[in-house]
Amino acid sequence: MILVTGGTGLVGSHLMYELIAQGEKKIRATYRTIESIEPVKDLFKWKAKENTTQAALLFECIDWVEADVMDIPALTEAFNEITFVYHCAALISFNPKDFERLQKINVEGTANVVNLSIKNKIKKLCYVSSVAALGGSKAAITEETHWEANKENSVYSISKFASEMQVWRGTQEGLNVVTINPGIILGEGFYKQGSGVFFKKIKKGLDYVVPGSSGFVDVVDVVNAVILLMRSELVNERYILVGHNLSFQQVFEQIAIALQVALPTKKIKKWQLELAWRLDWVASFFGKKRRLFRSTAGSAYKLVVYDTTKLKYQLDFKYTALEETIKRVATHFNRQ
Repeated sequence: MILVTGGTGLVGSHLMYELIAQGEKKIRATYRTIESIEPVKDLFKWKAKENTTQAALLFECIDWVEADVMDIPALTEAFNEITFVYHCAALISFNPKDFERLQKINVEGTANVVNLSIKNKIKKLCYVSSVAALGGSKAAITEETHWEANKENSVYSISKFASEMQVWRGTQEGLNVVTINPGIILGEGFYKQGSGVFFKKIKKGLDYVVPGSSGFVDVVDVVNAVILLMRSELVNERYILVGHNLSFQQVFEQIAIALQVALPTKKIKKWQLELAWRLDWVASFFGKKRRLFRSTAGSAYKLVVYDTTKLKYQLDFKYTALEETIKRVATHFNRQ
């Protein structure tokens, strides 16, 4: 049986649908609250092309288990009769105040998953990491780029790097692993976090865009890649999953076109971003919730390029066209 931790998240929910659609009869998934399962039901209905009956039949293949990655007794129960694990559960936050929570959930939680995988002699573990765990570079970033500890790293980046260390420790104890490092994931659902926020803000009207660039990838490509990797003979390797190296302006313009709203045209300058995160920090002392941090401001004007030849070469993998991805997500967003 397959276990998917974080089954109510973007990657986890899309992954479960695809696994079941490809013939997996039973999948166990962890969740934290009953309410978090509802968006997964909605996603299944969408991906089943509004066929409610088919969506319900596919959804029934999921064995839901209430388990937090920090709850070892519940997690131990979830591992019963499991042979393959997709570890998707994680906390995403760039707020320095969340450092301890990030360490608990992302690092200690991953250590718990790794330990139970070893104990239960799991055949293979897939760890969903992030490009945030990779080092910075003036050249194209590869799977071999060295990560360096410095003040520019976000608390999220630090936690994901440390989480990977737990996974690699598992390989030294006999665990077969594949680690993926996706860029910014674009996909249906979950519009209150991650790239989903892009669609919300652009729909409301966005006058300014940040000047930087990053790597973007369709959630469908992420799911297809991890399934191929888990079914392959490849073990103890990491793979960057980035379909497109583009500026934020290029991506935001395509989203605006798909949503049929005005295109954002003005770029925020570096000094404006530096000032903005400092003002946001000051405002937090007066009760305002922080929205911009030093690390996120820095990422907003950095020009980053990711080399994805490893996955393409080893699995002859092809990525979805960005325009196709954005059109699909925008259609789903508009029906909310």
